[in-house]
Amino acid sequence: MSRQAIQTERAPAAIGPYSQAVRCGNTVYLSGQIPLSPNSGDLVLGDISFQARRIFENLKAVCEAAGGSLDNVARIGIYLTDLSHFSAVNAVMAEYFQVPYPARSTIGVSALPRGADIEVDAVMVLD
Repeated sequence: MSRQAIQTERAPAAIGPYSQAVRCGNTVYLSGQIPLSPNSGDLVLGDISFQARRIFENLKAVCEAAGGSLDNVARIGIYLTDLSHFSAVNAVMAEYFQVPYPARSTIGVSALPRGADIEVDAVMVLD
């Protein structure tokens, strides 16, 4: 099966040897996003809700570049350095997704790239 890299300037450039997303058939694997500004590439500052909104906007841009939308997301992975942010991230996620919600895992981690507090990855399935 061939792999097609997905790239958009509406989301931050990859900070390592990986693609923003890769499409294999009708499945798109979105790389983890930390709260980076797509314009500057800098980590955005603010509370966890602000950071989560930046991440979901970045993921939305990558989904659109792949020919889909957040409505096509089947699975989300959320990584938090502080699980006390769980409720706040849930509230932000509810702003971006509707029933039926994607499957999801939320995992507490000790550290994330660039000192971020949150990272989110996703799997999108296109019709």
